[in-house]
Amino acid sequence: MTRLPTGDLRIRETRPLVSPAVLAEELMLDEDSAVFVAESRRAVEAILSGRDDRVLAVVGPCSIHSVPEASEYAALLREAAERNALDLLVIMRVYFEKPRTVLGWKGLINDPDLDDSFRINQGLKLARALMHKLASLRLPVATEFLDTTLGQYYADLVTLGGIGARTIESQVHRNLASGLSMPVGFKNRRDGDIQVAVDAICAARNPHWFPSLTKDGAPAVLGTTGNEYGHLVLRGGTSGPNFGSSHVRKAAALLHAAGLPPCLVVDCSHANSGKDAERQPEVAADLAAQLAAGERSICGFMVESNLVGGSQDYRARPLVRGRSVTDPCLSLEKTVPLLEKMAAAVRARRKANERR
Repeated sequence: MTRLPTGDLRIRETRPLVSPAVLAEELMLDEDSAVFVAESRRAVEAILSGRDDRVLAVVGPCSIHSVPEASEYAALLREAAERNALDLLVIMRVYFEKPRTVLGWKGLINDPDLDDSFRINQGLKLARALMHKLASLRLPVATEFLDTTLGQYYADLVTLGGIGARTIESQVHRNLASGLSMPVGFKNRRDGDIQVAVDAICAARNPHWFPSLTKDGAPAVLGTTGNEYGHLVLRGGTSGPNFGSSHVRKAAALLHAAGLPPCLVVDCSHANSGKDAERQPEVAADLAAQLAAGERSICGFMVESNLVGGSQDYRARPLVRGRSVTDPCLSLEKTVPLLEKMAAAVRARRKANERR
């Protein structure tokens, strides 16, 4: 008697997936780079806790689609990072997964060839290889954790993690953040709601149990200790931007009321810039004025930046080298002066607070 199949009815194909341990062995972090990642995380924690008066500068492409281009960008960004190291801790955005509202390119890991071939094993290798290289360059990296299993492949290389606006209410992502080894930023919801992000930070500070994968790729239930370095990221929303001084004060008050450190990061892109990359310097200028006036709750800012400004369709051929295939970005040429101005604002805040 033949049993009628009831499972996997819409799965047309399965492919083997490399285990995190195998990939890590192939691209193993050397001792010096491991020390660098650990020290970078401690530096972020010091800024978030107010023990370091510098400001986080999370800068880089909306998404990575070319490892050679990202490597070139990283080398140039590192020069700017070194020049401003006394005032800014520059961390490169290295985002490999792209959340899509409906459809679109899902990022380097899912589709590294940008042709819907979905060579995920190759994408994972490229992703880890790039982070490995940036660790050797001594440039910290930030990434968003979208798929809750993929972090096992490269989380050991990440200095700063992120939970995006589309997944901020997800219990699974809050569980994940509670076990991640680095500080994690939580963006406000896409409609601009901040309280839900504050709730997520509180949830992630506590221990959780959840199913996931081990480094060997085996299914397991993981128990976490909680992550005390979750923090709020203001990115605006459909209700409007939220980078102004009144928004910053309101957000700091919500954090304080929840028993959390009143420390936040402001995204100069997304709804805060009206999705216009060229307006990011305007947002940064407002933040710089707040810093120079002595505002202490602003602990960092984010900028979407690439070698070349603007964006292009990922299906275009040939692609313009160094230009984003997702959200428009500010050119690196315009990003460097922005970093200089923010560094100057940090110095001004330092002097203003010394006089108090």
